[in-house]
Parts: sequence; C-alpha cells; structure tokens
Amino acid sequence: MSSAPKIERPRGTHDVLPGEMPLWQRITAEAELLARLYGYRPIVTPVFEDTALFERTSGAGSDVVQKEMYTFEDRGGRSLTLRPEATAPICRAYVEHGMHREPQPAKLYTIGPMYRYAAPQRGRFREHWQLSVEAIGSDDPALDAEVIELYNALLVRVGVSDFTLALNSIGCRDCRPPYLEALRDWLARNAERLDEPTREKAAASPLRVFDNIDAKPAGVQEALREAPTIGDSLCAACREHFARVRASLDASGVAYQLVPTLVRGLDYYTRTTWEFLGPEEGAQSTLSGGGRYDGLVAEIGGPDTPGVGFGAGIERLVLALEDAGVSAEPPKVDVFFALDEGAARDQVAGWLGELRSRGVSADTDYAGRSLKGQLTQAARLGAASTAIVGPTSTVLRTGSAPDETLENSEVVARLSS
Repeated sequence: MSSAPKIERPRGTHDVLPGEMPLWQRITAEAELLARLYGYRPIVTPVFEDTALFERTSGAGSDVVQKEMYTFEDRGGRSLTLRPEATAPICRAYVEHGMHREPQPAKLYTIGPMYRYAAPQRGRFREHWQLSVEAIGSDDPALDAEVIELYNALLVRVGVSDFTLALNSIGCRDCRPPYLEALRDWLARNAERLDEPTREKAAASPLRVFDNIDAKPAGVQEALREAPTIGDSLCAACREHFARVRASLDASGVAYQLVPTLVRGLDYYTRTTWEFLGPEEGAQSTLSGGGRYDGLVAEIGGPDTPGVGFGAGIERLVLALEDAGVSAEPPKVDVFFALDEGAARDQVAGWLGELRSRGVSADTDYAGRSLKGQLTQAARLGAASTAIVGPTSTVLRTGSAPDETLENSEVVARLSS
C-alpha cells in the first residue's frame, strides 16, 4: 500500500461529480437557451485580471477588496487577481475591444468560475460558478426589467417556484451624495445601537451598512430599519426610471417586493438594484443579485456608458432545485453491446466507432463481466437497446418488444435506422 500522503481538494472548493452533472447541465443549458432567446451573446474573459480593475470598480471599502480577493504577484512583478465577479471583466473587454462602436446595447453573458476568499458554507464556495448577464450601452429602464425577467424565467423553467424578487433603487451620482450625508449623520447618532462590523462599514462606506441586513443581530436590524432610506431622496429622473422599471415588470407579470434597505455590495451599482431570494435563511437565501452600473465603464477608462446586469450562482440554484425535489435524468446510452461467448471483440469495436460517427451513443463492457453482469451494466446505463453479440448473429433487445435476431452484417444498419 502506498505511504504517500492523501491529497484532497482545497478547502472551499468542490468537485462536480458525474452523478451531479445532469442537474448542473440542465441549469446551464436552460440559461444558454434563454440568453439566446433574449438576444444575449456569449463572451469569455480571463480567469485572472489586473488587480487594479477590481480595486477601482469594486471600491476600496468593499468586503471583496478588503477581505475576499485572491491576489498574487506573478514572476514579472505584476499584481493579478482571480476574478471575484464577472461584470468588471466584461466591461473591461467592452472597452478594450471597442464594443461601444458596435450597435448598442451590447448584450452579453458568460458562465464560468469566480473566486472569493470567504468562510465556506452550504452553497457558498471559494471557487464557485456563476452565470453573468450584462447589457451595456443603454439606460432604457425596459432593459433593467428584461434582465430581471430573464432570470425569473430561468427559475420557472428549471422548476424553482419558492422565490421572491426584492427590488429597490439606490439613486445616481446626483441624488446619492445628499442622502449619504443624512445617513452618516444618523449612523453617528445611533452608533451605540450598532455592532462593530456595522460601525466599520459605516466609516468605510455608509450605504453598505444595509448589505445583507437579515444576517445581522436582531437589535442591529431593528435599528437600521429606522434609518433614512435612499427612496426618500431619489431625484426626479431616478424616480421616473424606477417607476418605468416597475411598470415593465408589471406588464410582463414578474412579481416583486419593494425593499427600501436593499443595496449591493460593490461601488459601481446605481439606480435599479435587485435580488432573487430563495426559502433559506440569511446569506444563503440569495440566488441572484444585480443592478444598474452606469458609471462602471467610465471608471475603467471607457466612454460614459450605462449598463445593467446580474450574477447568479450555479451552485445556489442546484441547491434550490434539490430542495424543491427537482431532479434531472442522466444521459442514457442508445445501445449497449454485451458480448456472448465466441463474439469477435474487434468487430464490436468497429461497430462502436461507426455508430458513434452516425450520432448513435454506444458502449460495451470493459471490465470482463459475465454475460449476466454485462446485461446488468446495460440496465445501469439505461440503454435503450441491448445487443447480445454472438459469433455470427446478434440478439437485439429493446424495451418490452420481442427479441430480434440479426445477422452480424446487419447490426450497424439496423441500429442506425
């Protein structure tokens, strides 16, 4: 027996095993189908980016920048960071490749891994997969509603029914500063009612005191719900924009709840902000979060460009489906070849290659099983047909139909029909 130490996956990561993939693939396939139906094109960006991209866009006071980024220096002395989210990288690509010169908006999506150093929890991993949908280049409120509707449709299509859409507007660069002054004053006057983490956020970025409010101690929650909310300070343009978002959602039949304390944890968000929440309590309830980010493209050196989008964890959605009792069938093989005594294995190898080239999924035994064991394996794989191969003829068994005996020369043509 080997004495080598056992190597396991790093803490906070996970393996998606073959038995789990059908549900995973059901989600990603539906997401890609919906993206195509809504006119969104796929984009792939690097897993790591210049650290300055996230420092500049996420905000120096954000938890992402202060506590959660995987940052390292490469051999050339450059500071690089594994992407904690996909919006900033997609906007960087938008600027770098001159996509603002194409017809607007640029409607883009990606599915890929993101990295955040945080305490692992159920459905929360340090490496997690995310669907990100972004619409860049238009400030039309109907576009806010469209990306919200897309994720709402995804939940319905995959079978999640127990969810809530929380909606808010956090204003713009014109109306937010006076509100922040009023909020700072309130936080200073009520500092003794807040816990230390909330006081730290109040000092660094006051709006973030509302971030994940339901996970805070009960007394802190009660205090913060008395604080002034941004909705009372919205300028006329922001009020009109938010009213039109809600009207578009109403017209498309998307239900929502107005939550005046809802904010997003990154600096680049403006105006419309939302979260899709599942039935779990606390931070684990968030299935998806997004919002408008009209200043982000300009922040990274591009033209002044509006944008809106969301990020949605694949693992969180898998858990929601499992909790809802939703399952997905694993792919089944079209035909399994069981070799009886005297069968020519090389001939079967040729059949496998020819059938696969014609789009027929085919498999056979590679474990030296008895004929009985091979038939059991065919059942495990859910084979639509089992071909019991003899020296000169083959018995084809399909469901409850009577067995059919074929000459070996007829097998490929019969199974290809």
